Amino acid sequence: MNPDLIAVQALSSSAGEISLIGLFWQADIVVKIVMLGLIATSIWCWTIVFEKLLSLRRVRRYADLFEQSFWSGQSLDDLYQANLQKPGHAMSALFVAAMREWKSSLDMGTKATPDGIQMRVGKVMEVAIQRQMENLEKRLLFLATVGATAPFVGLFGTVWGIMNSFTAIANSKSTNLAVVAPGIAEALFATALGLLAAIPAVIFYNKFTNDLNRISARLEAFGDEFLTIMSRQLEERS
Repeated sequence: MNPDLIAVQALSSSAGEISLIGLFWQADIVVKIVMLGLIATSIWCWTIVFEKLLSLRRVRRYADLFEQSFWSGQSLDDLYQANLQKPGHAMSALFVAAMREWKSSLDMGTKATPDGIQMRVGKVMEVAIQRQMENLEKRLLFLATVGATAPFVGLFGTVWGIMNSFTAIANSKSTNLAVVAPGIAEALFATALGLLAAIPAVIFYNKFTNDLNRISARLEAFGDEFLTIMSRQLEERS
């Protein structure tokens, strides 16, 4: 039989078998592990993304509602009692922490000076903001890590697949495309999976970082406003 015809038939058969699932099952065990790891990483990244989108949206919505109540003229004591049992969001928790310290300082009577009260309440609010931001920033490090390392993991699968291609060439003593194509396809598939995991991770990490910076600035602005109101009331008491 004509050798060229054999090569064409082999190439057609190999091309017919090349698919995403076929590439996975035909891949070397090392490349399979890389692919499975990248797929699992990508799924977990998207889980974090959807969770963060919902949680940050909820934080902003609750902050809007709380500020409406805060500036509606409602008594601070009434607002404190309404949020004391279950602070539902970052700004509410910040307010409750500040009010609790304020009331504790006032219970000291004449021993508490206005400057000392303001200093303690300010410190409490700083700690409360830090704790709230740490809670909101959970799992963001994973997105950053995936964005930085996933392309290199995919590249490792790529290099391994190319090595397999050269090994196949050496064993078959042929440079026919039908021999080289499967290994090259495996390599490119691993690269694609690495980028599939890394690109969304980087995009959403940057977005969430920007959103969290805005939330942090909003909490700090609310803390400054609360300290101003507290200072005014302390001056009225004295």
